[in-house]
Amino acid sequence: MKVVSTNIGIAQSVVINNEKQLTGIYKNPSNRPIFLDKTHVQGDEISNKKVHGGTFKACYLFSADSYDHWRNLYPDITWDFGMLGENLTISGLTEGQLNVGDIYKVGSALVQITQPREPCATLAAKIGSPKIVKQFIEHCKPGVYTRVLETGQVTVGDSLILVKKASSSISIKDFFTLLYEKDKNQQHLKILVNNHSISLEKRQQLKRFLT
Repeated sequence: MKVVSTNIGIAQSVVINNEKQLTGIYKNPSNRPIFLDKTHVQGDEISNKKVHGGTFKACYLFSADSYDHWRNLYPDITWDFGMLGENLTISGLTEGQLNVGDIYKVGSALVQITQPREPCATLAAKIGSPKIVKQFIEHCKPGVYTRVLETGQVTVGDSLILVKKASSSISIKDFFTLLYEKDKNQQHLKILVNNHSISLEKRQQLKRFLT
């Protein structure tokens, strides 16, 4: 896995339910290194801090390999890297091979895999199609949020190097599937609610589905 684009966003507005809201989803390639801090990427806009940024969502990674899928679905849109709101666009990123809690070295930073990205109305407003939320879920390649264990700089060309594979965990793909399936996999739920690589708030949300 290798970094092919580093992306930074500035505050822009979208209209959701007839209300104008600020968002940091509009990211563009920065053409320079970016610095991963403990709760955010330096210089990157985080407008809604209830659902973005913070210790367990400090940096968002998305696969460069998924872009062709979205270009085919929405050919009239210019799909530059960063379009999906990611800070780091990564070639070779596969959600089925990333486990919750895995630790990677990227540039001079050390990051931990936490949870998949969940699509929202902001994405739909940016793309101009309410269908994209369902399409995003069905495609099952959501990208991944990371926790920053050691701050550091990341540059295009840096590789993601596995430092420690999480034990007793599940993949980001299985985590994402679990979020949207009607009959939730109880074994996966038990694993996740006891995984401290995920925020307490998220673990409490998942715990409600245990039977």
